[in-house]
Amino acid sequence: MMRSLYIRVVLTFLVSVIAGTIISFFMSTWIFEDQLNENAHINIRNFGQDVVQIYKTLPPEEAESFVSGMKQLDSYYIRIYEATGQFRSYGKDNQHKSVAVTEEQLKKVIDGGVVQDTPNGIATVLLGLPIKTEMGTKAMFLETLSPPAASFVAKWALIFATSSLITGSLLILVASIFLVRPIKKLTKATKRIAAGDFSVKLNIKQTSELGTLARSFEDMMHDLQHLEQMRREFVTNVSHEVQSPLTSISGYAQALKQVNLTDHERRRYLDIIISEAKRMSKMSDNLLKLSVLESQSQQLRLITLSLDEQIRRVIVALQPQWSARNIQFELDLEDVKVMADHDQLNQVWTNILSNGIKFSEDGGLITVRMIQDIKNVTVHISDTGIGIPLKDQKRIFERFFKADRSHSRKYDGSGMGLAIVKQIITLHQGDIQVESEPGQGTTFVVTLPMITPSNS
Repeated sequence: MMRSLYIRVVLTFLVSVIAGTIISFFMSTWIFEDQLNENAHINIRNFGQDVVQIYKTLPPEEAESFVSGMKQLDSYYIRIYEATGQFRSYGKDNQHKSVAVTEEQLKKVIDGGVVQDTPNGIATVLLGLPIKTEMGTKAMFLETLSPPAASFVAKWALIFATSSLITGSLLILVASIFLVRPIKKLTKATKRIAAGDFSVKLNIKQTSELGTLARSFEDMMHDLQHLEQMRREFVTNVSHEVQSPLTSISGYAQALKQVNLTDHERRRYLDIIISEAKRMSKMSDNLLKLSVLESQSQQLRLITLSLDEQIRRVIVALQPQWSARNIQFELDLEDVKVMADHDQLNQVWTNILSNGIKFSEDGGLITVRMIQDIKNVTVHISDTGIGIPLKDQKRIFERFFKADRSHSRKYDGSGMGLAIVKQIITLHQGDIQVESEPGQGTTFVVTLPMITPSNS
């Protein structure tokens, strides 16, 4: 591909130079042709009149001697015809092929007329003038040997075209190397990234379009590296989350084969197996739900709902969890109506409030307050729980991420609840932020637009 691009750049330049030079040459010739013809006709007419005047002024022998020694004969060829058709020539070049004079032209000039013709374009001009002498009228035909102006233009155009082609070709050959080199680096980097090597450094410092492309490529490489890291973590987390309940189910299923189990032990083992199976089923459902949300194939079923009433209903539904631990709620909710998907938004409040209850100490306090402005409604949900370390706050919305690693046995969960929350809020064109300090509790700030979000 690189070699093909290099050849394309070079050939494009060469074709452009050649075509431009040829077109310029023909245009210049076309523009100046009339002027060159006119100059040639004026010059030969003036010279012809001078020769006629010489023959009028001097005797025939002196006139012929004078004309044969004129320096202008380097550029003109003279033929002086008698009425019989015989002629005498002056200044003929041995390599010059003279233009034939027809009988009609000769008769016209003998009769006192003038003949002017350009049989070969600007290369040759033929002029016929009558010369009146004591011996009778003669016909003088002058012919240009080589027009200096046309010759100069042709030579200049040829030299210009040749030098332009050679110089331009050398320059484009050198420039193409520097032009293609960054693209070669990008090609090699692409192959290394495809092989899983994300430690590629391009070192392209250009500020042109290639430099912009290189920087965009580096940004893409970093994003791919991050995605690859997330993929590996996802596989590890899924394996870990699945392995734990599978181990429990397998172990207790083996234990059920014992014949000396009491009914109480058998029921307890079965309850554990059922609980772990439900845990795997819930994790599978969450994975499927998150996959649908992230693929944006989930269509929002928008309705007008009372946001404060929905939050109150969620708190009532979670009463068995918080009342058993004497957790108190403090509500400061306005009567706000928004356009949203009821079930999806219900999942948001359920996941956030469930986390607040789970990570709060017994007798803790959860505060829910709502602030409305012209464009948005903002919901603050704060708890007095264990808090989230600063280094983990940026990752809590990633699937399977758990900030409470040291308490993973104490606090049950798959680590996908907040990832689902994030995707639902994003589908509603809203935003969610977290504010937390370890040991001081956590506040989730959910912002939803008052305007109906796009359902696309």
